[in-house]
Amino acid sequence: MKKIIFIPLILCFFVLASCGAAKIPMDANNKNLMNMKPVSGEETLSEWSTPSSITTNKPVTISILIKDKNNKPVKEFETVSTKKMHLVVVSKDLSYFAHIHPTFKGNGRFEITTTFPASGDYKLIAEMTPVGASDYSIENHWVKVQGTPPSSVSIEPDSTLTKVINGTKVTLSFDGNPTAQKNTDMNFTLYNAKTNKPITNLKPYLGTVGHAVAIDRTVAQFMHIHPLYPKGKGPKVTFMTYFPTKGVYKVWGQFNVNGQILTVPFVINVE
Repeated sequence: MKKIIFIPLILCFFVLASCGAAKIPMDANNKNLMNMKPVSGEETLSEWSTPSSITTNKPVTISILIKDKNNKPVKEFETVSTKKMHLVVVSKDLSYFAHIHPTFKGNGRFEITTTFPASGDYKLIAEMTPVGASDYSIENHWVKVQGTPPSSVSIEPDSTLTKVINGTKVTLSFDGNPTAQKNTDMNFTLYNAKTNKPITNLKPYLGTVGHAVAIDRTVAQFMHIHPLYPKGKGPKVTFMTYFPTKGVYKVWGQFNVNGQILTVPFVINVE
């Protein structure tokens, strides 16, 4: 049974405890920012349709039917961050990450064709907001890709929280140590790796200056986090973050740098 824990903050957020999702406001225009009432977290059900056999690097069509709590297809969905559904796909060891967007086909059904790069288990996490719902919903599903899985990648905290990817240097920092069940500002700061000059011309990605996803090592806790200042341009992008449990988390920051989507992963320990 899904359960929502309500925490009234200046920027309110919700923790969806049993299905492992921290409910962070989607953007500055979301009505949930001003909604001070607890929500049930039981707005939706889902049915997932995938091929009986999935192989690596071959297109796979996935169908997701979103139904209301009365088991009827949801007719309409809000557009949030320019999309009606956000779908995060991760491998069980979190070495693979994708943030993609199924197409709404009507009568509650979404569809997407994608590929999986290696054998093994993948978790699909769908996020959407039915029109008239008190909050957005998260539904998830596991799929198995045929073949012998590659050796699992160890998920251990990074020794340094600075990385260079595609000519961009990114530093991750927190206002204090990341602590479970406490709101924390998570900061990504971006520089040109060659000149070390701050990047101050970030372009919007899905309507905002950046997106971040955090998933714990057990793949039980999931957070899709949006920036406190969605119209910013860098170099610093701040996300109000709430880690529901202690443990090791992998965090992916996504930013539009010169028209290219930069995805930067970090592994951190939450105390």
